[in-house]
Amino acid sequence: MRLMGLDIGSKTVGVAISDPLGFTAQGLEIIPINEAKEDFGFQRLGELVKQYKVEKFVVGLPKNMNNTSGPRVEASQAYGEKIAELFDIPVDYQDERLTTVQAERMLVEQADVSRGKRKKVIDKLAAQLILQNYLERMF
Repeated sequence: MRLMGLDIGSKTVGVAISDPLGFTAQGLEIIPINEAKEDFGFQRLGELVKQYKVEKFVVGLPKNMNNTSGPRVEASQAYGEKIAELFDIPVDYQDERLTTVQAERMLVEQADVSRGKRKKVIDKLAAQLILQNYLERMF
């Protein structure tokens, strides 16, 4: 069963995919989006869904540290509802608090990646961490 993890931002969507057995997550790519132009990257997402035969989406919920929901949580849930409708694939949600911080720390400490390069991969790595945390929680 292939799962796709998504880190929804205001400018990009980080995408990760599980291995066929659902044990590990790998970062795939970052899809640019433009909320103002209502371009949410659904076409590219659809291509990836078909290519990897995705059976479930895992969308990160960027809750506040005190467990409250803000506008980004609402935007992520709206995105999740839309992709469930578009692709007829179930969506589950994963608390993503601190995943971007964790991803940035990994890139700095383990890979010594420069700030400019980090911006290009951070959302993909955050999506990978969201999906990996979900897989570990579920299985």
